[in-house]
Amino acid sequence: MTIKVGDSIPAMKLMQATSDGPKEAATEDLFKGKVVLFAVPGAFTPTCSAKHLPGFVEQAGALKAKGVDRVICISVNDAFVMGAWGKAQGVGDDIVMLAVGSGAFTKALGLELDLVARGMGVRSQRFALIAQDGVVTHLAVEAPGGFDVSRAEAVLAAL
Repeated sequence: MTIKVGDSIPAMKLMQATSDGPKEAATEDLFKGKVVLFAVPGAFTPTCSAKHLPGFVEQAGALKAKGVDRVICISVNDAFVMGAWGKAQGVGDDIVMLAVGSGAFTKALGLELDLVARGMGVRSQRFALIAQDGVVTHLAVEAPGGFDVSRAEAVLAAL
């Protein structure tokens, strides 16, 4: 079942790349305050690298100005890949790059995407959500192949 507005973010541990190696990050801590979460099918993939993540990097200041405490990017990749992708994209401290290596968090949200036939395994659908203290207040899931409702500008308009 897909998460919806009014639902709570599942209590889980995600992985974050740090200078000391991968570190667990609890959703209970990550989703305190107003949080924007966006998910991409894969780090270093064309739309994700050329448009999705760069849009949030570019709009990070505008999101914070609208009261967002944290912007999180997730992908079904490992923490090393997410750390390298964040560094390559120049996210700095503006965006928390989190790995959903096993896809368990994406599955718990009901937003997994089966790309096995394309050699990519089970990934995340492209989506964005806004949560206040762990409760979803806005959810925008892209149509297959789409890139419209989850882009940074659409999230800004929803705030």
